[in-house]
Amino acid sequence: MKLFTLVLMCVCGFVAAAEDERLPNKCEVCKFLTVELQDALEKTGRSKEVLEMGEVLDTGRRRKKIKYNTSETRLTEAIDDICQRILQYSVHAERPGSLRYAKGTSQTMSTLKNLVHKGVKVDLGLPFELWDEPSVEVSDMKKQCERMLEQYEDVVEDWYFHHQDQRLEKFLCVSHVLQESDQECMEEVWKGDMGAKGGEEEAESNSAEGEKEGKTHDGGEL
Repeated sequence: MKLFTLVLMCVCGFVAAAEDERLPNKCEVCKFLTVELQDALEKTGRSKEVLEMGEVLDTGRRRKKIKYNTSETRLTEAIDDICQRILQYSVHAERPGSLRYAKGTSQTMSTLKNLVHKGVKVDLGLPFELWDEPSVEVSDMKKQCERMLEQYEDVVEDWYFHHQDQRLEKFLCVSHVLQESDQECMEEVWKGDMGAKGGEEEAESNSAEGEKEGKTHDGGEL
């Protein structure tokens, strides 16, 4: 048991060190910024609420009425906490490329937690209660998200008011933020756990269904 614990500590230390060195690139930041913003907007897109803008004048004019789902207010509310939502992501070190960022507990962390619950000593260099805190990578992605959103706020507004016939990640990331040589992560889509039994068949099935239905993926699937 002592030997097993020692080996486990070495492996965990190596994984933690590797994750610290792998900060998100611009493509990954833009990808998940748009995933979260598109998701937030889709949740309010069917609202029937009508906003009354302006003040009632002495002349008796009525306030201007604007549909909430086409208003600037809807966009502003969606943007307000969009980068904060990045902190819900975890690093799934067993996945390649941008797919390493997803919501939910990674396989590695899930395995380590199970070992702890079984009484195995696991030393990651920080208290157990902090294991679920945002990693260095995720915290860095949030900061980059905030800078990117500030820099390209006008582009996002242009998309919202004039170009919603296009996917946001194409309009913002591909057309404005990224060089052609930096766009590789935009084509990466999660197709299931290829290491699990039957994972490959499930991935192929999901891929075929996605092609037929034009399926998109939320942050939890990426």
